Amino acid sequence: MAPSSGSSSYTSSSTPVNVKLLLIGNASVGKSSLLLRFSDEAWIPEDEATATIGVDFRVHKMEVNGRRVKLSIWDTAGQERFRTITSAYYRGAQGIILVYDVANRETFDALPKWFTEIDTYVAATVPKIIVGNKLDKEHSRQVATPEAAAFAARQGALFLETSAKTAVGVCEVFEDLVKRILDTPELWAPVTPESVGTRSGRGSGSLAGGDGMPGTIDLSAAAAGTGTGEEEYGGCGC
Repeated sequence: MAPSSGSSSYTSSSTPVNVKLLLIGNASVGKSSLLLRFSDEAWIPEDEATATIGVDFRVHKMEVNGRRVKLSIWDTAGQERFRTITSAYYRGAQGIILVYDVANRETFDALPKWFTEIDTYVAATVPKIIVGNKLDKEHSRQVATPEAAAFAARQGALFLETSAKTAVGVCEVFEDLVKRILDTPELWAPVTPESVGTRSGRGSGSLAGGDGMPGTIDLSAAAAGTGTGEEEYGGCGC
């Protein structure tokens, strides 16, 4: 299947795309569990899990809409004392995953605070997805699906509910967000002489909408990619 958008100079399926994603949200909402389920198809019970200290990092290769994609996924600590550390990792993010716990109202009510932080560090054009995790705790739900979906719509964000424990919806979170990123070539496509004139005078390596924003990425790396064989880029195994 051909990529859903982008000019012909951007759509060669032989050119891997490097994408940086950032996982944010309150502590104990299951950010690390989502990442572990997606990257390793594993899950650690809550009573055995440990809090992320600072930032964790995973690399995952996949194919979306006929494009090979290399994901660099940054899992940030939710505790307030780490905020000065993790704010630096917003730089260059091309997609944001905001996670809350469907069984913990406080984590959902904190989302506006996280959006304020995103607006400070990330260009408005960077896609976002709100994820209601721990769907396996339906019996203890405190946040209704329609309410969360309406909030996401007001923020212009995608929305899904998931369970890292049962793997429900996990792959779809990353696939849907990457599709939205691929639909925004200025976030990832290498700068060419033909495209320079369409970027409002922005220099190579700037995110769209990032005038004065700390959003620089290495577009030469995105153009070069890694790996030599199609077998390295498969679909999600969740």
